[in-house]
Amino acid sequence: MPSIILIRHGETDWNIKGRYQGQADPPLNSQGLLQAQNLVQELIVSPPDILYTSPLLRTRQTADILNNSLHIQVVDEPRLMEIHQGDWQTRLRSEIETLYPELFSKWETDPWKVTPPGGEHLSEVQSRVYSAIDEITSNESRKKIGLVTHRIPIALIKVRYQNMDPDIVRTIHLPNAYWEEISISSSNGNKKPN
Repeated sequence: MPSIILIRHGETDWNIKGRYQGQADPPLNSQGLLQAQNLVQELIVSPPDILYTSPLLRTRQTADILNNSLHIQVVDEPRLMEIHQGDWQTRLRSEIETLYPELFSKWETDPWKVTPPGGEHLSEVQSRVYSAIDEITSNESRKKIGLVTHRIPIALIKVRYQNMDPDIVRTIHLPNAYWEEISISSSNGNKKPN
């Protein structure tokens, strides 16, 4: 089976402000662009053979910077997009807490039982991300695959392949421009939430 390099996009101004991005489309800020350049230096020793990226601007910009320096094919994969957060997208965390106090509190403590208003449930995100991974790893079975994506899709992949508790999707700390190479096998690919 192939190995996967999980890559989170660089920083945006919304990351700094605590504004929920979801599938909204802010660009990388100057720090995010620098982080993506630093990723080039970190990955140059053992780069991925191919990059699959969420088509959102912040991930695409990160992937394009890697491609420009490392000359890696980049493929858009919409199933790697961040969770759609419905009415929470574009809002500051403080606004969401004020508008949806009970729902947001439950999101923070029991995320598998909450759907942001007008958005996706985590099980929907899990289904599309795992479907993408299954297809990509089947098609690229002899390659080192880079996935340029977002915090929740990365957390879900770690749940699946590193046997982490599904509840970590809300609490795991994955800074901007985080990356990690993981090995995958069919024997550890079936973790689902309780």
